[in-house]
Amino acid sequence: MLTIVIPYRGDAKRRLPSDVRAAVAVAMLGDVVDAAVEVGHVLVVTDDHAVVPAVAEPVGDPGNGLGAAVAAGLAGVEGHALVVNADLPYATPDALRRLATSGLALVEAPDGTTNALSLPDPGVFAPLYGKGSAERFRAHAPFVTVGIAELETDVDDDADLAGLRPHVGPRMRALLAVPA
Repeated sequence: MLTIVIPYRGDAKRRLPSDVRAAVAVAMLGDVVDAAVEVGHVLVVTDDHAVVPAVAEPVGDPGNGLGAAVAAGLAGVEGHALVVNADLPYATPDALRRLATSGLALVEAPDGTTNALSLPDPGVFAPLYGKGSAERFRAHAPFVTVGIAELETDVDDDADLAGLRPHVGPRMRALLAVPA
């Protein structure tokens, strides 16, 4: 069975305005979980289990950053896993299925960070996140970079939020009052 690991830290969106930060983070998490649950077993690694949708399994975040959170989510996972960031407003089940069929692969954000990983063997994972992480993942193992538009856009700041198009997930659409 495919397992999808989604690391989530609501306080990680510090570049978003404080009056919408938490609501935006929770809405995106819900939309990503909704897409993922149609594809496989979903684990949300977080220090705030209250925000985890009931269809997903919460996993405690050990602290120490994104890499440690992903490692905690992958611990004990056997078989193919996807790692999908929680701030991908356009994530769809089809996009996740395409990633899952890509072998050892990553989806790179425009800024060179890594938005999603496909790990046929979760043991290949290394905590290489941060600026320039896509390049570090490719240097670590033979990751193929796949272009999956729905997984390439993340939301880190005001400009990202302002640039969202109408095809975001339903929670984000409702939050931002964007017509369908």
